[in-house]
Amino acid sequence: MNYFTYKNSILYCEDKPVQDIAQEVGTPFYLYSKATLQRHFDAFDSGFTGMKHQTCFAVKACSNLSILNVFAKMGGGADIVSGGELFRAMKAGIEPQKIIYSGVGKTKTEIRQALEAGILMFNVESPQELGRIQEIAAEMGCTARVAFRINPDVDPKTHAYISTGLAKNKFGIPVDEALQEYLRAKEMENIEIVGVSCHIGSQLTQIDPFIEALRKVKNFVGRLEQEDIHIQHLDLGGGVGIVYNDEQPPHPTDYAAAIQAELQDMDCTLILEPGRVITGNAGILVTEVQYTKVNRGGEKEKRFIIIDAAMNDLTRPSLYKAFHEILPVQEPAEEAPRHEVDVVGPICETGDFMARDRMMPDIQPGELLAVMSCGAYGFSMSSTYNSRPKVAEVLVDGDQFRIIRQRESYEDLVRGEDLP
Repeated sequence: MNYFTYKNSILYCEDKPVQDIAQEVGTPFYLYSKATLQRHFDAFDSGFTGMKHQTCFAVKACSNLSILNVFAKMGGGADIVSGGELFRAMKAGIEPQKIIYSGVGKTKTEIRQALEAGILMFNVESPQELGRIQEIAAEMGCTARVAFRINPDVDPKTHAYISTGLAKNKFGIPVDEALQEYLRAKEMENIEIVGVSCHIGSQLTQIDPFIEALRKVKNFVGRLEQEDIHIQHLDLGGGVGIVYNDEQPPHPTDYAAAIQAELQDMDCTLILEPGRVITGNAGILVTEVQYTKVNRGGEKEKRFIIIDAAMNDLTRPSLYKAFHEILPVQEPAEEAPRHEVDVVGPICETGDFMARDRMMPDIQPGELLAVMSCGAYGFSMSSTYNSRPKVAEVLVDGDQFRIIRQRESYEDLVRGEDLP
């Protein structure tokens, strides 16, 4: 459930009309509902009530400080993949001992920063990374807490770009090779083994792949116990999908119940890394129609709605061919005629589109559209391509709103550059 609804034919975010925000902030902008963020976090986290667990929000999904702070106040931790995300998480008030560090390419500087911060653990993704962490921890005279990310070779049945648990993916260590790395780590003076990690992909719409991966990890943990290596934390990653169009992902409570049933006989703290399932449907991208046009030169008439948001603001449709529902902020009448259109942006790329061959009502220049389900991997993947400043981010709380990221200016675009 989210709090974007029509009231008297006007789209609201909680108790605030979207058009009122647009009038004050300008377009395009990202708009988030605080009540939806809180509801989704609680719905996910509460499913694991009764067992030791820590919900660590995947910062890469939506990294605004104000949004991270919402989760910090609810007891949430952070799953990070860069030094910048570590900086953001701590600045937002997330406790270091609730931060886990994933990612295949941790630099020496990033490892040092994480050790200085005192994070919960590194999810180690390669033998060379383990060696680097040991070396830096020895230099610093400290101990690094680690888990190894196990690649279970499980097909998550999702988009190839967001599949991470197959043998051909770059992530983790194959389960058949991981035992050797645990034994190697056991002999390292500055390494403390605290966990096992597994993350198979994003936008999963079935529970079965999670359970298949979990069973492989459980078997592996049994092998570790035989080697006198005891696991305190079991990190199962994230990946629960959301509804963009007609998907039928598992409800977080069903996902949690299935996981709990598999872990009844294990004594460890479960770590979860939800991202999209928390923020995906808690945010939208609001844009204004600039022009409409009809091209009649081809085999059939082609209609376009040209908006002021573009692929640099929301890259998912171009990158993944992803579907995002697009709603007029002023609700059209049920009997309003509809046409097949492409909703496109101003960037000089044919790939700059929000929707292709979509049935839409008659839309006129100056009208507002809401691109739905943009709260995950929306702003966080945006860029300044075509020298387009990054848009504003806005958070609604009841009938009030606050700009949580200012719109960039042209001066911001060239900040740090220099002329000879």
